[in-house]
Amino acid sequence: MKQTEIAIVGGGPAGLSAALQAAKLGAEVYLIDRNDYLGGQLIKQTHRFFGSKEQRASERGIDIARELAQQVTAQPNIKVMTEATALGYYEDGVLLVEQQRKVFTVKPQRLIIATGGAEKTLLFPNNDLPGVYGAGAVQTLVNVYGVKPGQRVLMVGAGNIGVIVSYQLLQAGVEVAAIIEAAPRIGAYWVHAAKVVRAGVPIYTRHTILRAHGTREVTGATVVQLDEKWQPVAGTEKMFDVDVICLSVGLTPLTELLWQAGCRMVFVPELGGHVPLRNERLETSVPGIYVAGDVSGIEEASAAMMEGALAGLNAAADLGYTSESLAADRQHLLVQLAGLRSGPVGEKIRKGLAQVLLK
Repeated sequence: MKQTEIAIVGGGPAGLSAALQAAKLGAEVYLIDRNDYLGGQLIKQTHRFFGSKEQRASERGIDIARELAQQVTAQPNIKVMTEATALGYYEDGVLLVEQQRKVFTVKPQRLIIATGGAEKTLLFPNNDLPGVYGAGAVQTLVNVYGVKPGQRVLMVGAGNIGVIVSYQLLQAGVEVAAIIEAAPRIGAYWVHAAKVVRAGVPIYTRHTILRAHGTREVTGATVVQLDEKWQPVAGTEKMFDVDVICLSVGLTPLTELLWQAGCRMVFVPELGGHVPLRNERLETSVPGIYVAGDVSGIEEASAAMMEGALAGLNAAADLGYTSESLAADRQHLLVQLAGLRSGPVGEKIRKGLAQVLLK
């Protein structure tokens, strides 16, 4: 059994930030990630971030991932475990980990869960045909491996991810036939949507996919308009000749370890699904287990990094590590998070977070 002060499961933006913050205070950290690289979703984000300088405005996710990974690997008190999957968490506070076909246990004094989220899907006829992808998979193919998923794409979902991936497909030379959105308005920032609209891509709100066409692979898709009760309107069907249907219909938190640990969970649609109750320090109902990033509620990568730093700081402080700037650093992170969640754009997140605070 391996012993450590803080174990972090997930090496994405939240996990990397948590590891750095905890290590800077002096804690010994194990950072565990199932991929063979660090950075999580950041490695395929080629667009520039918004916000303030502290929130990495004007930087690209791929560059942030590289920078954070370099900082983490340079810290002598952080042990990085890639290609390592946390298989389970047990009542004696032990993590079961598999790495390159070897299984071992890790006993941390504090645990930070930063496992992120998984893509949701949609039910419709022929949704299992080759050519039906999640937006994250398309983004990985194009931005990480340089592979076109097809020649002509129908994007389902006009949130930030759907619109950003549509623009990245255009940059890669893939035609985007249309973007459809079931809601009455798009969820993406207009600055992203404006790029695809200027490129000639139509966005149809109050529309959903009715079925995919094809026998061995996608050859087309039929979409239909929705009424105010979210029901299909007869006679409004549109047919698109496409070889790719890309689904960008949201993420759901990856919370398996939290359920195993016995954390109190609650279903919050505004945060993407079941999420853990937590206090202002991001500690769950199980003492010593903290959460950060999409596993605690689906948000942008900027918020995940801020939450990760806050969780790492609090977990290390709980072990007795401190610094002259500890209180100021904690307050600064809280202010940055509040800024990211302010205004109309953050209304949904604020509503969701109000339901998960431990009393």
